[in-house]
Amino acid sequence: MLRFEEIKRNEEIRTYIACADASLVALGYTEHSFAHVGSVAETAGYLLETLGYPPHEVELARIAGYLHDIGNLVNRVDHSQSGAVMAFALLRDMGADPDEIATIVTAIGNHDEGTGVAVNPVAAALILADKSDVRRSRVRNGDTAQFDIHDRVNYSVKKSQLKINEDRTLVKLKLTVDTKFGSLMDYFEIFLNRMILCRKAAETLGLQFKLIINEQQFI
Repeated sequence: MLRFEEIKRNEEIRTYIACADASLVALGYTEHSFAHVGSVAETAGYLLETLGYPPHEVELARIAGYLHDIGNLVNRVDHSQSGAVMAFALLRDMGADPDEIATIVTAIGNHDEGTGVAVNPVAAALILADKSDVRRSRVRNGDTAQFDIHDRVNYSVKKSQLKINEDRTLVKLKLTVDTKFGSLMDYFEIFLNRMILCRKAAETLGLQFKLIINEQQFI
């Protein structure tokens, strides 16, 4: 059985994640390195674990979260599909079972809002974990005057929290936003499609999705 810790320790995988992020640095994108994929892995695992999914499925969600952006090594365009193909080869070489590979590859191939669909619980958990990782520390441009809209939105988010309620009926994404750096309109301009995908992912997990910004509910 695949183990998340085994994936994290794999030097080949770590090299690809680091090099994929280096390409995004050159393109001016926000951070997609170990901080991001580590956060996504842990959040995806938290979601399924909290909902009572089997430990093996929780582990697969963590692995999918860790590997989900590896396709940026090839190109930012269609990185979910290229990442899925890369993950297939890597996991097969590691001796993973076909059913494990299938679940992880499907989740990675469906995590991006352009083409993604929450076709299974692991994919749904990955979508919610990935799209909720909005935070100031992901911005690498040190000059606020040169921020693009993605920089402004991420930099404006002082705190982000994704939590399932005690009754396990809804999942809330709570953001604390400093509107000096990015307006709520900026947020919705680039994140509306992502939030719609999050709502559908939550439904796959039997949850209602709520977006709360500065204590006001928007979705």
